Amino acid sequence: MDVRGYLRLIRRHWWIVLITLMAGLGTAALVTVRTPPRYVASVTFFVTTPSQGVTDAYQGGLFLQQRVKSYADLLTSDRLAQSVVAESPLGLTADQVQGRVSTSTEAGTVLLRATFTDTDQNRALKTTETLSAKFVELVQKVETPPDAKSAPIKLEVVSGPRVSSSPVSPQPARNLVVGGLLGLLLGMALAVLRGLADVRMRDAAALQRVTGSPLLGEIPFESGARSAPLIVGEAANSVRAEAVRKLRTNLRFVDVHEPARVIAVTSALQGEGKTTLSCNVAIALAEAGWRVLLIDADLRRPKVAEYLGLDGGVGLTDVLVGDVQVGDVVQRWGDKSLLVLPSGAAPPNPSELLGSKAMADLLLALRESADIVIIDTAPLLAVTDGVVVAVQADGALLVTQQGRTSRSQVAAAARSLHSVSVRLLGCVLNMAKVPKADAYQYESYRVTVPAAPAAVPADRARAARHGAAANDGDDRTRELSRLPR
Repeated sequence: MDVRGYLRLIRRHWWIVLITLMAGLGTAALVTVRTPPRYVASVTFFVTTPSQGVTDAYQGGLFLQQRVKSYADLLTSDRLAQSVVAESPLGLTADQVQGRVSTSTEAGTVLLRATFTDTDQNRALKTTETLSAKFVELVQKVETPPDAKSAPIKLEVVSGPRVSSSPVSPQPARNLVVGGLLGLLLGMALAVLRGLADVRMRDAAALQRVTGSPLLGEIPFESGARSAPLIVGEAANSVRAEAVRKLRTNLRFVDVHEPARVIAVTSALQGEGKTTLSCNVAIALAEAGWRVLLIDADLRRPKVAEYLGLDGGVGLTDVLVGDVQVGDVVQRWGDKSLLVLPSGAAPPNPSELLGSKAMADLLLALRESADIVIIDTAPLLAVTDGVVVAVQADGALLVTQQGRTSRSQVAAAARSLHSVSVRLLGCVLNMAKVPKADAYQYESYRVTVPAAPAAVPADRARAARHGAAANDGDDRTRELSRLPR
């Protein structure tokens, strides 16, 4: 996966990054509040030697630099800490004094700096003053030979002791920056790990790889599609409707040398929107002037008649058992060249009925009665009905809902079609998240509905309605006459 892929995973799981960022900032703030303030008192010593000690200046400088390193260890010794506590008992033990003293030296110089850290500002200053006096006294005692009057090395205080006016810790700004940065990095790592571990179908590229078929369309998610699933009325000018029209175009030209006239629409699981897509594709094809026949072959949970507002009590099941003729139960929908064959009564043996010779003969006859036959079938992983119908069609269209179906389920559905040599025309990613930029481009280029025409006189309107009704009856008679009896 490239950098863009990782960035997409982070953007997809932005809420994880936000939670960890807030957790990091909160932890840093809590630590800052609960940490007692600490003050630092410091003192700087200058190490020198009398002129009568070492005559050569260069060798004397090297000698003093070596001694400064020893003095740094002496500042943190047990002996000095015990003498400080004995001189000025401020509620600290020798171990505590020794642990709070730190030293530093500058390379190439004879300066020695000692710092003492404490939560009490006054105690830090008093302890440093006592430490400074006892350290000078100890050095003079150690460096002065028993028979000498003065030490060959002299130690002077050149800065301090002084204590900081404000606490050196905690540092709220630094803590918040560090906490926020750690939370951000942790959130990004968790977002990437969650994305890599997510087995659900998230994008069109993954759907193509899993199914091994071309992507014919991405149908965007619209919150109003649940209450108004069909692309009619106001929904006809939506982004979803335009995506269905693109699918219609791709479906017609997916194979120009061997066009599919009978298409089975199926999915891996139920609830992925295959029935809605079947209805909308049929409507889009009819809008383009094709003679379309939509068949509801999902005999276990039929929904086509409900979506289109038709009577589904008599339909495909009754035709297959020989109770009625197909021309008697096919219904015309709307003012478009769209015929609908509902499912009919629920049979006890859907798979056997759909795989019967009567079903094969019916599809063979309907192939000549319409330009395109769309068949809504059952989910592939739930029952075998979808495979049984797809075998008899010219090809299958696999619908997958984004973020719901796992890659393994989609792969199993594709294998079930390939195992019986079903021609998989392509796949459709349903309820997909469309970038705002794409939606804005469509909205900015959508067709403006013209103003309503002037009112028509009543007598002319009645004549027009009479003529339209007559033409409508003639069209229905011609369409139904093509259906087998």
